[in-house]
Amino acid sequence: MLRINVPMAMKLAFDGLKDSPYKTRNTSIDDVGGFESVELSLLICNDEFIRKLNKEWRDEDHATDVLSMSQHIPELKLPILMLGDVVISVETAARQAEERGHTLLDEIRVLLIHGLLHLLGFDHEISDDAEIEMEREEELLLKSLGWKGKGLIQCANDAVTNDSLPVESSDGQQAKERKKERYLRFYKPKFKYIFCDMDGTLLNSKSLISPTNAEALREAMSRGVQVVIATGKARPAAITALRMVDLAGKDGVISEYSPGVFLQGLLVYGRQGREICRRNLDPDVCREAFMYSLERKVPLVAFCQDRTLTLFDHPLINSLHEIYHEPKAEVMPSIEQLLASADVQKLLFFDTVENIATTLRPYWFEATKGRAGVIQAMPDMLEIIPAGTSKGNGVRMLLDHFGATADEVMAIGDGENDIEMLELASFGVALSNGSEQTKAVANVIGASNDEDGVADAIYRYAF
Repeated sequence: MLRINVPMAMKLAFDGLKDSPYKTRNTSIDDVGGFESVELSLLICNDEFIRKLNKEWRDEDHATDVLSMSQHIPELKLPILMLGDVVISVETAARQAEERGHTLLDEIRVLLIHGLLHLLGFDHEISDDAEIEMEREEELLLKSLGWKGKGLIQCANDAVTNDSLPVESSDGQQAKERKKERYLRFYKPKFKYIFCDMDGTLLNSKSLISPTNAEALREAMSRGVQVVIATGKARPAAITALRMVDLAGKDGVISEYSPGVFLQGLLVYGRQGREICRRNLDPDVCREAFMYSLERKVPLVAFCQDRTLTLFDHPLINSLHEIYHEPKAEVMPSIEQLLASADVQKLLFFDTVENIATTLRPYWFEATKGRAGVIQAMPDMLEIIPAGTSKGNGVRMLLDHFGATADEVMAIGDGENDIEMLELASFGVALSNGSEQTKAVANVIGASNDEDGVADAIYRYAF
């Protein structure tokens, strides 16, 4: 049980306010003796909850350690002093407690004092004098209560000193910025965006998202990171997979109204889910591929935005829907009717790993030269896509749409279709189950997709 003793902290904070020597404090609350009672709300929450409050009240889209929201309106002359709310993230508090070498309870008490003083009119952000005065009051209250730990402001100042930075530069700005960085250290991410592949990366070998990976995505979002799916899958397949771990929808990673890169960058959706790019495959290439499929009985599927089309049933084609969550393939009566029913963005052949390596890939590399490209995301699948397109190009296009740069991006992938994306990103992680070519371009090689590689990468490198 957290025995914080809020009433005692409030009493000591109120004592002497009327004769306070501080010059920077807002004095709208002076003598509490004129009130019949005093009310303060204390809420202990997680990072995700406090991030939403921080965004709503301060337009800061990241988690923080403590927020104070005053409810006191002096003009109302109420008999009850409604101080307001102090909200503390226990997750951020736990990280700070570990860093500072004291208990979680000690850290929550430090944060309570900081929040309470804000409600009483102290504000360390308005000037250097105000910071000194609030720091002094934090120290006084903690000492008077017999609570361990330094005040929050002193901790930030100590961190600046330990980093061997001057306390003041010519205009004091350098130290102020570093102090702000130290306040944000425990919840501010290193990257604004995480672009994440699905098959072989976010999805394990059973084509499922593990609870650990799902929680890591939630943690990233709670700290203000925008997680963007960049996959060879159709958008409905990605939504289905993420819905299984409650990460699809308005507040999730993906919805029909969120940005994303799909079908190897052939369909790119921007803000509000608006389509900003679509590339279609040459119909002649499609026609030749389906003739090849019929003659050799090699399963082939056409991806047409949110639909998949084929010419015959096959267990491997059915596995696209049953295992990989893709839309169920519609069997069309002829090649011409298939091509007339929808634009085709990409084609996908199924075969054995050996046949793809020795027969299909060499054949279609030559047959489509100058008209299309061939690529593999999975060892037993070969994809034919429009020439000059890639998932990396789709990511670049989406960053331009955001007005963002690659310096703000961490990317996680495994297949050769992820190479350009990892090269583009400021920090690229290739999972250990990935291709050797992909590992060669990554900044680091992470755990495998069956070892929660996405979660491991996020916790190690994103914060």
